[in-house]
Amino acid sequence: MSTESKPQMTETARRAIADEIAAQEDDRLKPLSAGEREAKDQIYQRLLKVMDLSLIGGLADREARHQIRQICDMLMSEQQLPLSVASRQRIVKRIEDEVLGLGPLEPLLADKSVSDILVNGPTQVYVERRGRLELTDVIFNNDAHLLNIIDRIVSAVGRRIDESSPMVDARLKDGSRVNAIIPPLAIDGPSLSIRRFAADMLSIDDLISLGSLTRPLADVLNAVVRARLNVLVSGGTGAGKTTLLNILSGFIPPTERIVTIEDSAELQLRQPHVVRLETRPPNIEGRGSVTQRDLVRNSLRMRPDRIVIGEVRGGEALDMLQAMNTGHDGSLTTIHANSPRDALGRVENMVSMTGIAFPVHALRAQITSAIDIIIQIERHEDGRRRLVSLQETNGMEGEVITTSEIFSFKRHGLDAEGNVIGELSPTGIVPGFLRRLRERGIDLPIDVFREEHDPSTARRRS
Repeated sequence: MSTESKPQMTETARRAIADEIAAQEDDRLKPLSAGEREAKDQIYQRLLKVMDLSLIGGLADREARHQIRQICDMLMSEQQLPLSVASRQRIVKRIEDEVLGLGPLEPLLADKSVSDILVNGPTQVYVERRGRLELTDVIFNNDAHLLNIIDRIVSAVGRRIDESSPMVDARLKDGSRVNAIIPPLAIDGPSLSIRRFAADMLSIDDLISLGSLTRPLADVLNAVVRARLNVLVSGGTGAGKTTLLNILSGFIPPTERIVTIEDSAELQLRQPHVVRLETRPPNIEGRGSVTQRDLVRNSLRMRPDRIVIGEVRGGEALDMLQAMNTGHDGSLTTIHANSPRDALGRVENMVSMTGIAFPVHALRAQITSAIDIIIQIERHEDGRRRLVSLQETNGMEGEVITTSEIFSFKRHGLDAEGNVIGELSPTGIVPGFLRRLRERGIDLPIDVFREEHDPSTARRRS
């Protein structure tokens, strides 16, 4: 007895269906026209009158959206609005976002090419794409509308924002960092900044393909982390410090116990033995805060093989230096600074925040003993993030910490399209840590540190 087999969908048909679904979703995410915005506001106000939104919170997201769509379709039919099917879908999608999401920001959050969302009041919303800022046509109805969205974000994490507490740090469900500040501190109206959390973190190969660093330097970074050298990643805001720190953490062997300490958890370590710690802000009464310094000191009692600190920005710098100098080698952290020299100076200033007076020579000797490698990264005007310097600390000469630059980015100018022209190459200095690598059985060829005799052979556009 034969059975008739079902026809199999071809790959071309599958791709066509997927493209159609994607096109429909893209159409739903298009900005609303002035007429569509007016219709959306009209239907939304009617929805608030006929639907008990307090019951929506108890429903699953899919069911809640289904009910909102049904009621909106009914209201649009009753109003006999002259709208196309595509316009109706866009309006319903915005109303769903208004009730269940973050309103006008939802299309931006759904756009994977957007890395940062910067709201400077209800009528000015910028995004960063591929390292460049762009003004969008996203707008809020008024200050109250924007305040409502901000309040929805901060209340979801148990925080509040009002005149008595007009600025707050929070985090979205996907891990994105949020900072909000409102009047009276924000003179021109509420301001909201969202630093997107990348679901798919970049790899070292991605940085090489993007021109952020070279393969020889990637091999050096791999060896440095495996050899348990202490690394300080320095750079400005948005330069990619956390991204690089996450990649460096990936070089840690899976057999080691890692403790991460962050203000807002962003690191995505793939190793099996990871303990993630996050600071806690004070409650409404101003109590119960847990600082990074508290967590660093506590981590020393947790038998860590490695301590990874998202960013040092205060008194925890002293505890970090003491940990690095008392057997917790292989630690990784980042710092805000414009150069490796500035990074060392900032660490020194942060230690002074503890109120403990150290002799200058003793403090600098402790810094140079603790920190082995300083990596400087920058975001250039073409939007690309680049590693521009890798330096090794050598010791002290009098009262000065001495360093050697092992790799350096040499910049030559801009091309016709505004891209930075230059190359990242070794300086020719053989680092002192090469001996430590070999002691740990890591064979890194000395050729990776040799300077090219003819710079033109190494020059490339990055």
